[in-house]
Amino acid sequence: MSPLDVSRVQRRTLSLLFMTQVVGGSGVAMGIAVGALLAAAMGGAGVSGLAASASVVGGALLAVPATRLIRSRGRRPGLVFAYACGVCGALVVVTAAAIGSVALLFVGMALFGGGSAANLQARYAAADLSGPDRRARHLSLIVWATTLGSVAGPNLAPLADRYAHRSGLPTYTGPFVISAVAFTVVALVIAAALRPDPLLVAREVGRDAVPAGSAAGPDAGPVAGPDAAPAAGPDAGLVAGPDAAPAAGLREAARAVRAVPAARLGVSAVAVGHLVMVGVMSMTPVHIGGYVHGDVLRVVGVVLSLHIGGMYALSPLVGWLTDRLGRRQVILGGLATLLVACAVAGTAGHHTPRLGLGLGLLGVGWSGTMIAGSTLLSESVGTVVRPAVQGLSDLVMGLSGAFAGAMSGLVVSWSGYPTLTLLAAIATVPLIALALRSVPALAISEGSRECG
Repeated sequence: MSPLDVSRVQRRTLSLLFMTQVVGGSGVAMGIAVGALLAAAMGGAGVSGLAASASVVGGALLAVPATRLIRSRGRRPGLVFAYACGVCGALVVVTAAAIGSVALLFVGMALFGGGSAANLQARYAAADLSGPDRRARHLSLIVWATTLGSVAGPNLAPLADRYAHRSGLPTYTGPFVISAVAFTVVALVIAAALRPDPLLVAREVGRDAVPAGSAAGPDAGPVAGPDAAPAAGPDAGLVAGPDAAPAAGLREAARAVRAVPAARLGVSAVAVGHLVMVGVMSMTPVHIGGYVHGDVLRVVGVVLSLHIGGMYALSPLVGWLTDRLGRRQVILGGLATLLVACAVAGTAGHHTPRLGLGLGLLGVGWSGTMIAGSTLLSESVGTVVRPAVQGLSDLVMGLSGAFAGAMSGLVVSWSGYPTLTLLAAIATVPLIALALRSVPALAISEGSRECG
């Protein structure tokens, strides 16, 4: 395939992924917005937080079979599978509400996490055919598309619930019906239109046969480009298509990450950034409820809107900076922003504007570690093991977020919100040390050959 054909496929892929992310993102946000309310209505306030945790854990676990499909058959089957799980999950939630089964509700929320898993995997599909000078921008564009869906979803939830209630469905189930429709539409569009598959094209043309690691680049360093790949690179001999690729599971992915320092940094950046963000964000509504008397939901909505804006609205700028300044530099910048966010939010007390600023900065810091870490990870390993490594990263990220969400409640009940932000800041220290270490190019190259 000529460079012109590859560029045409990449433009088509980006346009398709952008549109499907908007629709899929609205489906995810709609369900998450009412999941806790539905759980509280069915089982009491004590189990309301478990609905979100079930969705996070489910999304992390479903990333494993999804990436198994991706590495063997391409991006399209894996994304369709994940969205199909989301459809099943939404329908199970509606059924659980109809029969009053809390246990079945959690099963449904876990399957519903497939929608989140698909949204996360889509960012990697955007980078399969990107050149090294545009990879982060293309990845961040798909992350940014989630903003539109995340804003539209919760605002459509009340309307969807009213229409569903008129149809005889239980309260809070309407948004899940719409989510099921959204996921179905996205799955059908991807199945029909994501052709040719970007990952299979990347394997065919041998793009990125040599991972990142040149000591001359700003990251010690960025990818030299597909044209600079020697014939003996980690993917050499595997350009005939997916049938020529050896199986690469989570065990091989873990070995790849251990062998390649840049991959370790990418996985760690995504996981730690997510852990800090989820830990602080999940307890912010509880903190606000402790001092606001009156319209608590309005105040929570404003603060969390600032947080979501920080997460997604600036992602194109973060992607541009990642390509311009380097992956490692933006990871460090994201970590610095997370530290400032923890300091601002932790010392805000009952001052809501200061708390909103802290949560906005928390979102920006997450965006830096997510986009730069994901980009660095994608270019640090060969195309054969790459889907498995990306799945492993999403699994670790999801479990880190679930752990942070579960522990944050215990920390706040034990010692308060300021202690939570302090512990979140301390959690970034090992990653800062890892990001400041130099990464020898030889270690990356040799590690990639071992895993490819």
